[in-house]
Amino acid sequence: MSLPGSVRDALGRFAALPTVLVATDYDGVVAPIVADPAAAFPLPGTVAALEALAGLPGVTVAVVSGRDRATLGRLSGAGEGVVTVGSHGAEWAEGFEAVLSAELVELRSTVLADLTAIAERFPGAAVEPKPLGAALHVRNVVDPAAGPVALEEARRGPAALSGVHATEGKAVLELTVLDASKGRALQTLRERTGAAAVLYLGDDVTDEKAFAVLTGAEDVSVKVDPDPAVVTGARFRVDGPADARAVFEELLALRRG
Repeated sequence: MSLPGSVRDALGRFAALPTVLVATDYDGVVAPIVADPAAAFPLPGTVAALEALAGLPGVTVAVVSGRDRATLGRLSGAGEGVVTVGSHGAEWAEGFEAVLSAELVELRSTVLADLTAIAERFPGAAVEPKPLGAALHVRNVVDPAAGPVALEEARRGPAALSGVHATEGKAVLELTVLDASKGRALQTLRERTGAAAVLYLGDDVTDEKAFAVLTGAEDVSVKVDPDPAVVTGARFRVDGPADARAVFEELLALRRG
């Protein structure tokens, strides 16, 4: 697959640096978007490219996702050489950024119950429990016009509770009791690895926080979305997961060379 010349040029400069961080979202980048979130498996070849990159000197590879780490590991099948950061940047191998107090545990239970009550009124809606809260998915709502209504009920209801943080996505609203940020996660990874530059690919609204921190001259931010009308802070754009795989494979070839 042929990548845009601007992307290839940026990858060429990035690949020549001594230490780099290669990071990516999971759903919509490593794995195509599917109707059933539990069946979102990687596009063939993508994880292999990431694992090969992780095995090269001076390269750290990370998958930063809204998924919890256990689910992310199970779906992706990525080896131990690939760092996984879950819950939009709040969940690391050593645990969460902060310990949930009894009050936050109770608030999480309230959020989960409220979202479940909303989903029950909209056939096809689903609630995905997460360690820090829950997500309301409306992609499969039977009545297409009802999906936005369900999301609005969630915004006005549990999302408006004190201490709840809302993250909008494609046909999904996620509510958490800790304020996580993929951008903060990338900054932490950059500091830990001493990376001279960071490459990040993402497809959703949550990835804009990651794009916003990639301000270095050799940093590479890539929006995975074919719609030019979708506003993004990323410097580059590719169409879909197959193009994302091509980015990783191109970088692998350049780095090996």
